[in-house]
Amino acid sequence: MRVGWSQRVSRSPVRLLAAALAVLIGFAAFAMLSPPRAAAEGENYVVATDITFAPFEFQDAEGKFVGIDIDLLNEIAANQNFTVTIKPLGFDAALQAVQANQADGVIAGMSITDDRKKVFDFSDPYFESGVQMAVLATNEDIKSYADLKGKRVAVKNGTEGAEFAQSIQDKYGFQIVSFADSASMFEEVKTGNSVAIFEDYPVLNYGIQQGNGFKTVTQKEKGSSYGFAVNKGRNAELLAKFNAGLKELKESGRYDEIIETYLGEGASEADNSFFGLLKSTFPFLMAGLKMTLILTVVSIAIALLLGIVFGLLRVSRSIILRAIGTTYVDIFRGTPLLVQAFFIYFGIPTALGFQMTALTAGIITLSLNAGAYMTEIVRGGIQSVDKGQMEAARSLGIGYLPTMRKVILPQAIRTMIPSYVNQFVITLKDTSILSVIGIAELTQTGRLIIARNYQSFTMWLIIGIVYFVVIMALTKLSDRLEKRISQ
Repeated sequence: MRVGWSQRVSRSPVRLLAAALAVLIGFAAFAMLSPPRAAAEGENYVVATDITFAPFEFQDAEGKFVGIDIDLLNEIAANQNFTVTIKPLGFDAALQAVQANQADGVIAGMSITDDRKKVFDFSDPYFESGVQMAVLATNEDIKSYADLKGKRVAVKNGTEGAEFAQSIQDKYGFQIVSFADSASMFEEVKTGNSVAIFEDYPVLNYGIQQGNGFKTVTQKEKGSSYGFAVNKGRNAELLAKFNAGLKELKESGRYDEIIETYLGEGASEADNSFFGLLKSTFPFLMAGLKMTLILTVVSIAIALLLGIVFGLLRVSRSIILRAIGTTYVDIFRGTPLLVQAFFIYFGIPTALGFQMTALTAGIITLSLNAGAYMTEIVRGGIQSVDKGQMEAARSLGIGYLPTMRKVILPQAIRTMIPSYVNQFVITLKDTSILSVIGIAELTQTGRLIIARNYQSFTMWLIIGIVYFVVIMALTKLSDRLEKRISQ
């Protein structure tokens, strides 16, 4: 009898582990069966961009992707008889997507530099940019670069403004602080932590027209050219189509019309009050919240399965099974969620040569991360049950798995519920990190709106209230559920 019970102890977790692996393999298969990117000879291309870089690319009040870059790309696609699928990512993530062959090209107000030419193939220049310095409209102290001595200035990663600021930093003795998007850079100066920004002049002019409260105080510095880019040695036909279409747009005058649309005179007349913004952005915020809840519910369900499997491994008598459970927990609790998201979305597809959708990568990332914490919750819940329960079941000849299912786990669940709901809330908030791979959950939706209207304080206040309402509702639901179970 003792030998048979021991075999069941070792086999049951293995079967559960196999079931969990089958779920993950299913997700991988789903990722591999996702619509493939266009090859060079295809008619549809996936193009990555930074959708928070108005007026070159942003989301308008109707939720459409617009801007100089987007309009040019769409016009060129129509002219050259191909279609594009826009993949909205941050600037750094957009570049990685192309390098990882998750996208065919990138257009994001990207300066053509010698260093980037080593990694990307560029189109003909489609815009000649330049850099200006700006300060708050109420600032009368900063009028030139010389006034920056001993002060802080804000720049955006990877932009001409950042490069120019670095080139004159030693000469004028100021400190540079970098941000991932333009809205955060502007907000840095509004808070008083920095006194000025260096930014591409079209972005500055657009922001000033939108009433962001800034003014330019220097002349435009000569800048480099913007170009459309593909991975080195790939998608040569797409590059040729872009160049041919760009040439025809310039000859027809349509190019100048697009530029004038976004850089011409005209201030914003939008209602930027709290209730005005809430009314105009509510549909988009709800769409973002829907995606947040989908990510959370699916991920936490898978995480619970993983938690049960690896939780049983963690309490197993087998050293090997305990080692498997411990390794899983240590890996996903010991590395940042952001690193896991990048590795799963960019690293694994690059290494194995297949494409994965951002949604699939996001669910896998959240599931594996939350599963590690659920493992410890399950382990703690099982160990909180008196050992006599297992011994009593064994004395009656009940197997290990039936005992765990009918005796131990039902008692452990009561202990685990508060921690489980807490992990649900944590996972819901962790979905915001997935904005780095282009998933338009609630936080990313807020960033897209701010990139259009530059109303950072009001929009983050609204988003914070939405998160608070949802999380408080979940907490109250948890309290009622816990009371029912205890009764």
